[in-house]
Amino acid sequence: MFDGLPVTGVPAFAETLGFTPCFDTSDSLRCRKDAVMVMGIGPFRAAVDVRDGRSGFDQLTVWNDGNQDALFAVSKRLEQLGWQVCRTGQEDRGDQAIWTRAGAQIRFSMDLSYWGKRRLRLLPELGQPTGRCW
Repeated sequence: MFDGLPVTGVPAFAETLGFTPCFDTSDSLRCRKDAVMVMGIGPFRAAVDVRDGRSGFDQLTVWNDGNQDALFAVSKRLEQLGWQVCRTGQEDRGDQAIWTRAGAQIRFSMDLSYWGKRRLRLLPELGQPTGRCW
């Protein structure tokens, strides 16, 4: 968990935190919650996607239906708190902004270029590289 939100777990765990109802999509079970706050910022919509049957989920996705720029307030807060950002893709049209912090159990990844809704994902920190960054 991070900030009272589930990052990894099983559907029952997410459901106890109010991520209901869950419904089948083409490749997963999606459990949603409205009015989610991230580090005191929001409200946002959020979802966990359970893949491989109904075994578990490994990330939390957050978005705002009406304001694609709303998530930038979270990125400002992360930078104020000392999280380091790395942008993947090309300098003039980045793909993802990834925030990490030494000792943190999660990382954040936000879409910079997008076609639908901009999303912010909370992912477990596994020490993986951030990719090619600028």
